[in-house]
Amino acid sequence: MEVEKRISKAKTALILEHPFIGSVALNMPMSIDNSVPTAATNGKRVVFNEDFCNGLNDEELKFLVAHECMHPMLEHNFRRGERDPRKWNQAADYVINKLLTDEGIGKMPPQGLLDDNIYNAGKGTSDGIFNILPESQDGENDPLDNCEDGQGSPAEQAQQQAEWKVKVAQAAQAAKMMGKLSANLERLVGEILTPKVDWRDVLQRFVVKCRSDQRSWARPNRRFISQGLYLPSVSGETLGEIAFAVDCSGSIGQDEINQYASEIVTVWQDHRPTKVHIIYFDSEVCHYDEFGQDDEPIIKPHGGGGTAFSPVFRYMEEHGINPVACVFLTDLCCNDFGDAPDYPVLWVSTHSDEAPFGEVVMMEGK
Repeated sequence: MEVEKRISKAKTALILEHPFIGSVALNMPMSIDNSVPTAATNGKRVVFNEDFCNGLNDEELKFLVAHECMHPMLEHNFRRGERDPRKWNQAADYVINKLLTDEGIGKMPPQGLLDDNIYNAGKGTSDGIFNILPESQDGENDPLDNCEDGQGSPAEQAQQQAEWKVKVAQAAQAAKMMGKLSANLERLVGEILTPKVDWRDVLQRFVVKCRSDQRSWARPNRRFISQGLYLPSVSGETLGEIAFAVDCSGSIGQDEINQYASEIVTVWQDHRPTKVHIIYFDSEVCHYDEFGQDDEPIIKPHGGGGTAFSPVFRYMEEHGINPVACVFLTDLCCNDFGDAPDYPVLWVSTHSDEAPFGEVVMMEGK
């Protein structure tokens, strides 16, 4: 079949001109399947519509072949979760098409989605772009292809993801030995093999876990102990009181404060905790604000001295604040942590990644 020969020719061209993508394409099974409107991949194989391919010139077909290989390489087939499939596919295509265009790999077909403003607004990630795209409508801004979910059980998909990392590492090594791995692709490979965790995702997961955790008699409510009452902490699906501690020692910039403020409001909007405690501190507690379930939190930093964490925990204990969790925004450049409290602590750090207790996540985007 003529189209199959052209696809094979496109693979060969990629091997010679762009060996990183070519090495992956060479080992990816590809065939014709006219039940798909354009092209599709599930991470294990790629299928093409014959008529659609016949409408593309050789450079456009080369682009399409490379495009299909990028989806599983960037784990798009495995990371959609419960998100809208069409919108996720659009977001993924904005990322891939930008990368391939910048690298000069073939020529993007006219159906391709490419927009620098959308790419930059989404910080160059499929997750970020998905969050800013409007809800997708059938026939509107259709992506170039269909990125299907990975096949098999969660364990099997995890195995496929691990195998893809090996493929990426091997392809990168081959391209580097040929002197044909650009700085942009080398950086991409690094991100694929050692992905950064988005602190916003960790914060949301942390809060959701605190919301669903059942708290019991094993963890008494300290607020009533002084009265001689041994009562269990709040349990159930509603999120109780949550504390946010904002480091105002001077090492936290306004950009970080703005990001942090936005996420605090997001937590309030999504989970409606019974109370939000905002504690501003440097070497001591500088200011305290409290917001009820219907009061949108407002972040206004106070302070500017050194850094100490123990005064925050001491302040909450002295004022009867017993949160389901406490989240710190800090650079973690301090040795005064105090004793671990009996509630979970998340450190959102801009510098160090070490703390004697709690969970640490770096304030870095994907």
